[in-house]
Amino acid sequence: QSCFVCCKMGATITCCQTGCDRAFHLPCAPDGQCVTQYFGAYRSFCWEHRPQQALRPQPSHDNTCTICLDTVQDNISYKTMACPACQDARFHRHCIQRLALHAGIDFRCPRCLNQEPFMMEMLTMGIRLSKRPPSWQSDPELAPSDQRHGRCDATTCLCPGGREHTEAHG
Repeated sequence: QSCFVCCKMGATITCCQTGCDRAFHLPCAPDGQCVTQYFGAYRSFCWEHRPQQALRPQPSHDNTCTICLDTVQDNISYKTMACPACQDARFHRHCIQRLALHAGIDFRCPRCLNQEPFMMEMLTMGIRLSKRPPSWQSDPELAPSDQRHGRCDATTCLCPGGREHTEAHG
């Protein structure tokens, strides 16, 4: 079959929605905003039939990714996800995917630390989880630090004092 994302032959993953004939390659899934659920029946969905997060329709007051601190979209979408527990934590799909693979069995919301509903929601939304211990337990370089982050990592730093500016309090 032809991949609806790259238009090349050999697409073996099909949307599980009855009547949908879209097929895609696994590496093309992110570009096509497709979701594959890595649990249960391992279902896959095209962009049109993928699961949507059912959260309160209000936009977040804080439109920054809880993980990388860069700006996220105002609305929940394929690329911008939220925690179903606190509904305030927003993150980029690629950021939460990277965290999931590093956190392993300790994967939880980076803001409210909720684990069970958060983990199930992320699985449903196509985030792959690792069944390993957190990577920082075996690699001290990845361990959480007791040092406060003191540099702005935003794409465009808006601080009048620049990227290295820190306050004594707060």
